[in-house]
Amino acid sequence: MSLDHRLSAEHEELRRTVAEFARDVVAPKIGDFYERHEFPYEIVREMGRMGLFGLPFPEEYGGMGGDYLALGIALEELARVDSSVAITLEAGVSLGAMPVYRFGTEEQKREWLPRLCSGELLGAFGLTEPDCGSDAGGTRTTAVRDGDEWVINGTKCFITNSGTDITGLVTVTAVTGRKAASDSSGGRPEISSIIVPSGTPGFTVAAPYSKVGWNASDTRELSFSDVRVPLANLLGEEGRGYAQFLRILDEGRIAISALATGLAQGCVDESVAYAKERHAFGRPIGDNQAIQFKIADMEMRAHMARIGWRDAASRLTHGEPFKKEAALAKLYSSTIAVDNAREATQIHGGYGFMNEYPVARMWRDSKILEIGEGTSEVQRMLIARELGLTG
Repeated sequence: MSLDHRLSAEHEELRRTVAEFARDVVAPKIGDFYERHEFPYEIVREMGRMGLFGLPFPEEYGGMGGDYLALGIALEELARVDSSVAITLEAGVSLGAMPVYRFGTEEQKREWLPRLCSGELLGAFGLTEPDCGSDAGGTRTTAVRDGDEWVINGTKCFITNSGTDITGLVTVTAVTGRKAASDSSGGRPEISSIIVPSGTPGFTVAAPYSKVGWNASDTRELSFSDVRVPLANLLGEEGRGYAQFLRILDEGRIAISALATGLAQGCVDESVAYAKERHAFGRPIGDNQAIQFKIADMEMRAHMARIGWRDAASRLTHGEPFKKEAALAKLYSSTIAVDNAREATQIHGGYGFMNEYPVARMWRDSKILEIGEGTSEVQRMLIARELGLTG
């Protein structure tokens, strides 16, 4: 396949449109939302009106008929300004709506996707549990058949978009049985995915977490106490939930990589502007070679991260294997996002430690990128496995 990742005219127009929105609408307002730990509903509504939540979905379901490259472009441009807004889009699309599109029945798609694509509703992805993070196979949440209903019990944590006023559903992974086995363990658990609409009795959403970063996004713990939903809310095949969400996470890593690249590039943008205007010893600090070299290295890292996520997105779009490339992109981009945020803070000096400056947000927001949707350690495991190292 070609590695020419220059944008088409259509993709470039999308990039310019989202960049303008991020600069003119998000940037002037988001700092206040961030400091108040408040979800920016009006900004999210505007993103919905722009069609951003429907970018990679077919028009027949209310989408924009685009692809994963289009989603990544939007995420990168948003994250150049703010990651809370970007992660709201990423989770709403990659983790909220995409499972319904990939694995849902036609009825489920018709019921949920138009409202998810328009931004009228947000979806969430209930995978992580208090005792089960990277080891998703250790899921303890259960769903038991009772007549024509599933009865769900368990707890999920760190779930993005799960408690907003516009959250419509959470797709929950739960143990629905065990595979046959001759030993006393009773076999490995069979994990299924089940749609739980917001407001279902017994489904409780905790107060928002107090987080280090992403403070204008919504992240909560969820609990399920004898939650009853119809058997028809099963998403995909029973017992295939774990495999389904491995696919969803593979795709989501491309999106997170685009977001991380945007944060890294935003650090460059802010550092260049500050280096030109900040004077020390009678001249702009950007005249100093030490600052120039720092920023040059930051630009190099952001550029290479962009090539990585676009390569993975291109492979996905063309139906080619992309697991390794997604893991490579996620590992590298999240690492350099932290590096660039640290350097941008250093360039800004004491001002970089002040929350009124965007780089302070970027520094606080960067670290989670090495953890969420697969830690850096998990990415290295996946890459090694794809290289045939399976000891």
